[in-house]
Amino acid sequence: MTKLTELYACVYAKEFPAQALLRLRPELRNQPCVVMEGEPPLQSVCSLNAKARVSGAVHGMTRVEVETLPAMNMLSRSYKEESAAKAALLDAAGTLSPRVEDHSSETGFVCVIDIAGSEKLFGPANQLARELFKRIRAIGITASIAVSANVHAAKCLARGMSLRFPVMVVPSGEQGAALATLPLTVLDLPKDQSETFASWGIHTLGMLAALPVRELIARMGQHGKRLRQLATGTLPHLFQPVQPAFTLEEKMELDSPVEILGSLLFVAGVMLEQLILRAASRVLALASVTITLSLEGNATHVRTVRPALPTNDRQLWIKLLHLDLEAHPPSAAILALTLSAEPGSTSKVQLGLFSPQLPEPSRLDVTLARIAKIVGEENVGKAVLVDTHHEQEGFRLERFTVPTSAPPSASTVKGCAAMRELRPAESVRVISVEGKLDAILFRQKRYAVIRAYGPWRASGEWWNSNLWGCEQWDIVARAEDGPLLCCCLMRDLMQNQWQIAGLYD
Repeated sequence: MTKLTELYACVYAKEFPAQALLRLRPELRNQPCVVMEGEPPLQSVCSLNAKARVSGAVHGMTRVEVETLPAMNMLSRSYKEESAAKAALLDAAGTLSPRVEDHSSETGFVCVIDIAGSEKLFGPANQLARELFKRIRAIGITASIAVSANVHAAKCLARGMSLRFPVMVVPSGEQGAALATLPLTVLDLPKDQSETFASWGIHTLGMLAALPVRELIARMGQHGKRLRQLATGTLPHLFQPVQPAFTLEEKMELDSPVEILGSLLFVAGVMLEQLILRAASRVLALASVTITLSLEGNATHVRTVRPALPTNDRQLWIKLLHLDLEAHPPSAAILALTLSAEPGSTSKVQLGLFSPQLPEPSRLDVTLARIAKIVGEENVGKAVLVDTHHEQEGFRLERFTVPTSAPPSASTVKGCAAMRELRPAESVRVISVEGKLDAILFRQKRYAVIRAYGPWRASGEWWNSNLWGCEQWDIVARAEDGPLLCCCLMRDLMQNQWQIAGLYD
């Protein structure tokens, strides 16, 4: 069996705290933004975007120093949003290879993907790297991708690449030449080691690789040998892939309390777009969406929307969330929101050739949501018979669903008489002769009983105070002036009262 040649792709997203916040705030992406970390007033800059760097912002600046810079947006660091963004990136990487290793740091996202043997699925390494870059860019993250036969070489190359050329593929055996021009900062050395190399006049990985091995070990120990292997791209690595769970969840902490529903839906729309993108990458759709609102006063407002069929229609989800939140508004201002979704298959409903046309599922969902807003959710649905003999509990309401199978053919449908149930049942007077039904007085008319079927006796709840018992008759009677009456006659055994519960067509 031929052994596969090792090949790894490294994804590096620098200034990750800032990118994680800006991916859900598209209106701020083209403005200078810094991310503040710490408790007020001792906050300092931990991450920033390129426009903020051009405006003069640097890491470690205090809040007072940042306020002196013109038109600078200050955002608070959100570990929840970073966690959601990291999960989205790992999920995107996992769509191209099941072997993904996480090397993220405090302020940067780094993951390595084992892409050996994937040429038949995704083409050459350069094509796979560009596809990976495209999927990561769709998440709202800017990253650099380096492909190499050595894990550490790929990491160093990704750290040292310019965003003008975000994809690089290094042929096997040429790692040392590709690394030679990179500065020592890609190794993330401690301050004392950086000062030591600076005093020696060593500024690039090529200079470090040119140092004699024995003299380097004599001065720095085995760590010096490891650094030289990093510089030459020959340091071995034991790949340990992670198995992240597939969860569709996006989190966002708002900069200020929000009370206007329209502003909230604008933010939710961006989050929904990310959820739909991640589900579609796995050929799935969103079956339900749960919105969790963190309110002032440590309160939480949770609502779940579930349409008739899984869908990736963003406008439909926004409309359904809008109608649901209008019908069930939060009780206080909103501080943060979380959108989580359950995936479902993107199946289509196959209708019969002669079956009636059903309404479009998305339009039906919106219509039902609007009706539920007016009359209440408990009063919207389809009537389903209750499995009981009690005449006063004949049906219950269930959600409307789109049928997943073809309706039964006409040959299997048996003819039956329809009964129009009277609510409430109407009282009647019954005349019996020698224990047999002879006539009934109904709606000021006398009907002579022609045929009577019954009685069928039923009872229930004898174990509590709601004890009930009744006799049921099916009656065919005729009035003196000719009209025929087919009805369901009930006798309440508890109160000895006769009533007509329904009329047969």
